[in-house]
Amino acid sequence: MATSGKRHSTSSSRGTPGASEALACPRCARRYDLDRRFCEDCGMPLVYAGAATVEEPESSAHERARKIRPELTRGDLVRVAWARHQAEAELIQNLLLEEGVPSIVRRTAGFDVPDFLAAGPRDILVPESGVEVARAALQTAEIEPSPVSLGPGPTRSHVVRVLIAVAAGGGVAALIAWALVHAVS
Repeated sequence: MATSGKRHSTSSSRGTPGASEALACPRCARRYDLDRRFCEDCGMPLVYAGAATVEEPESSAHERARKIRPELTRGDLVRVAWARHQAEAELIQNLLLEEGVPSIVRRTAGFDVPDFLAAGPRDILVPESGVEVARAALQTAEIEPSPVSLGPGPTRSHVVRVLIAVAAGGGVAALIAWALVHAVS
């Protein structure tokens, strides 16, 4: 194809989205009229020049998902904060979302509040890969993060020692009670 070296101007409008704007080649940026479909120089399909390239979110869930950083979505869920009620939990969730950290709100175990009420404490959980970023964001916002987990829990030997100590204490208490009953009689 021969090139004329001229830039074509926008002269017509067809009522389609972006129709009032000229078409341009995405590779060489050469502008064309709206009746053209391909670049004369490189053969690339033309796009609307100056058209908004920002994709509008389809829903609020889609908008939230676009803010999440993929590298912070890996690993098991870890509790990083707690809230006194649903509104406070949503505030914390939004703070974390601004940092790209996905989070889940879960009703704190052991509180007997009907599910349809917004009252009652909530745990805020994030994936393991996002814990450090989440804690830093909470500290910046002056929100007290949950204490760091102390590990998987007591070992079997620790449990056995505690049970032996409780049994021995009960035996000593029974011996003292027996001695007091026989001393009085």
